[in-house]
Amino acid sequence: MVTSVPRHGFPTDNAAEGLAVLTKSAGRVLGRLEGSETSRARALNATLSLAKARCATDPEAAQIETWEAWVTAMQVGSGLFAAACTTEGSVPCRIAGETKNLPATGPQPYTHAGAWVTSFYLAMICREKQRLTELAQVPVSLLRESGQVFDEYIYAWVEALQGAWLGRDDVGDKLVAAVDGTKPEAARVADVELMSNILYPPIILFYRYLRGDREHFTEALVDALRWHKAYWTRDEDRSMSSEGLVSLGPLAIACLARDTGFPIEVESEYLPKALLDFAWAGELDT
Repeated sequence: MVTSVPRHGFPTDNAAEGLAVLTKSAGRVLGRLEGSETSRARALNATLSLAKARCATDPEAAQIETWEAWVTAMQVGSGLFAAACTTEGSVPCRIAGETKNLPATGPQPYTHAGAWVTSFYLAMICREKQRLTELAQVPVSLLRESGQVFDEYIYAWVEALQGAWLGRDDVGDKLVAAVDGTKPEAARVADVELMSNILYPPIILFYRYLRGDREHFTEALVDALRWHKAYWTRDEDRSMSSEGLVSLGPLAIACLARDTGFPIEVESEYLPKALLDFAWAGELDT
């Protein structure tokens, strides 16, 4: 039986105007990516915001322009970390249909653990196996060197994702550490509501996936989407933000599970169908 978790109401009367602004902003950032540290710092947020906003009027991600926006965000995330792992010269990266030669940067304030998790999720959604392998090889020490402060759980979560992708044998221990680190009493930096409704659900969902527990995977996915909805409808400002239109972490784990045979018995605009089903496979040179 399929469970439906409808997306919360979102105004689309001025969606075209909003998309035009976001598209122009993202284009300006990408145009300066090679020569501007400020643009590199803004690039992941700018391109991901555009990708999510496109889902306001295209909730299934059925339009090629929406898929292009998601691919671009994925390319930016992986490109920034490729550059961060390099200390000399430049790194050629295909981004938005062009080859960008990103300067080698080493660790930067924007190559932090949160950005790494987002970039890994995007690569999972876009089924970019080579990029996932490259991201899985990013040293956790580099993420710490960003200077950004996070709750300690996130580093265990990074290591769990990396270990699972690379076939390491300590994934269970890292997952336990990540789950323990999301408990309210362990949170020092993240808001408790953000931690419990947004940051924790992908971890328990991944745990169910690794155990092959299909029944409880479905339950965990439904819970994740309901908690996502609760978080993004907590007040008017949140409900009006396009940032809440897609449940990024649960979508990424659901894509992984679907591709390995798990039945995804949940329907929701928070999980755009074309992204979940990889409907645009082979349509773009990524």
